[in-house]
Amino acid sequence: MGSQTTVNERNTEAATKRRLTAAKRNAVAELMRVSPIADELAARFSRAGHRLYLVGGSVRDALLGKLSTDLDFTTDARPEQIQRIVSGWAEAVWDTGIEFGTVGVAKHGTTCEITTFRADRYDRVGRHPEVEFGDSIESDLVRRDFTVNAMAVDLATKSFVDPHNGLEALARRTLDTPATPEESFADDPLRMLRAARFVSQLGFEPEPRVVRAMTDMADEIKRITAERVQAELSKLILGSAPRKGIELMVDTGLADHVLPEVPGMRLAIDEHHQHKDVYQHSLKVLEQAIDLETAHEPRLEPDLVLRLAALLHDIGKPATRRFEPGGGVSFHHHEVVGAKMARKRLRALRYPKDVVNDVSQLVFLHLRFHGYGRGEWTDSAVRRYVTDAGPLLPKLHKLVRADCTTRNKRKAAALQRAYDDLEQRIERIAKEEDLAKVRPDLDGNEIMRILGVEPGPIVGKAWKHLKELRLDRGPLGRDEAVAELLRWAAEQGIEVPESNVSDSSEPAESSESASGDSGAEEEGGTDSGK
Repeated sequence: MGSQTTVNERNTEAATKRRLTAAKRNAVAELMRVSPIADELAARFSRAGHRLYLVGGSVRDALLGKLSTDLDFTTDARPEQIQRIVSGWAEAVWDTGIEFGTVGVAKHGTTCEITTFRADRYDRVGRHPEVEFGDSIESDLVRRDFTVNAMAVDLATKSFVDPHNGLEALARRTLDTPATPEESFADDPLRMLRAARFVSQLGFEPEPRVVRAMTDMADEIKRITAERVQAELSKLILGSAPRKGIELMVDTGLADHVLPEVPGMRLAIDEHHQHKDVYQHSLKVLEQAIDLETAHEPRLEPDLVLRLAALLHDIGKPATRRFEPGGGVSFHHHEVVGAKMARKRLRALRYPKDVVNDVSQLVFLHLRFHGYGRGEWTDSAVRRYVTDAGPLLPKLHKLVRADCTTRNKRKAAALQRAYDDLEQRIERIAKEEDLAKVRPDLDGNEIMRILGVEPGPIVGKAWKHLKELRLDRGPLGRDEAVAELLRWAAEQGIEVPESNVSDSSEPAESSESASGDSGAEEEGGTDSGK
């Protein structure tokens, strides 16, 4: 046992050394790539009697071999001095962050943020620091969030500044803080969520003392605005390994204050094991949805809406769980409850309206397919599925497929075959009909002309009735659509002028707008928040 431990330790040390060597090689290559701009900028600061350092995430990313065209610098020059130094050199200069000591600069497609050394103080009650400028690179680095972000390169001497062993932490893929975690998180509690984000984005592991501090201080996140929390959470969700970041949030209690519905899915398994662990199932669905992201629609970027929907699709289960006679467990209408819960949570996190609507609609629709069985759906049901999903159909395809996490290979294969069959039917019907634009066979203007009514609720109700017929039967001929409209009007007690009835077989000269000024489409449209 002892010899095996020694071998493992040696292997770990060797891997760390290889990463250190690779990191240094990456840094040299990346810094050479940006050196024209960095060197020009450093020379201007040097002539003005100031030092300039590449710092923080830019150094980290250079060591990882993925330095972007957004560069971070720090300097002993004060903001007004920075502005004078870059004047005449930069193609654009902006001062939106100047109260925090930051001046923005653009040059040859590269964006630079140059910030005066900071030595901020926090009252640990409010959300913003008392901005104080510092006099040394060391005082600036110690106030940064993690040691992997507390490294700098002196651009005048090309010397590496690493007082907190950030390079070693980067090689070991670990997260630690320059000061104690308690001090760091008390200064800015958002750093706890940022730790989970780096776990997701970079694959780093937090040191035990960082995890302990996150656990002890989780409720401090309540000091942070919803907008800042949402920004970090979105970056976490869009990372390469969001499951690990979410697990860290849940294990430390941070999720209780950010996404309480997620830890709320950790249901106690009943003694007969009649249902899955909903929390673990949801994490698995998230991973499988990520694997399917490029299916149906090639993407260059991760899909925030799909990932949020995958994570939240079953959040309605705890509130709807029922133990049935005979030991079974049910979650009736959990998709309806879950859609409302998702909408409420995402609104509280200040997500944009389109994200809120799309995620909640996917949660609402994710269970619909399970009524498909072995293809018992009529063409009408398939049309409704497509119409209700609308432009979200490609995402719904992925979410439904990802939602299959059974270990029963025969059952999993049957579900995938059934969904293959549904997609084939959708494709067949789409070729025969324009499923992307399922609309009534008469538009709002024609409805008003035939019924002899002004714009108002009657037009919307008639439009909706004709759309339902369109979904049930497929495209209707004009004469059949007119007959159905007149039949509906008679049932509603609407008296149609005889002249309109005799003229109704002729289409209106111009009826390009399906709803026009009548408001019919809005009246008949689906509400994604249902």
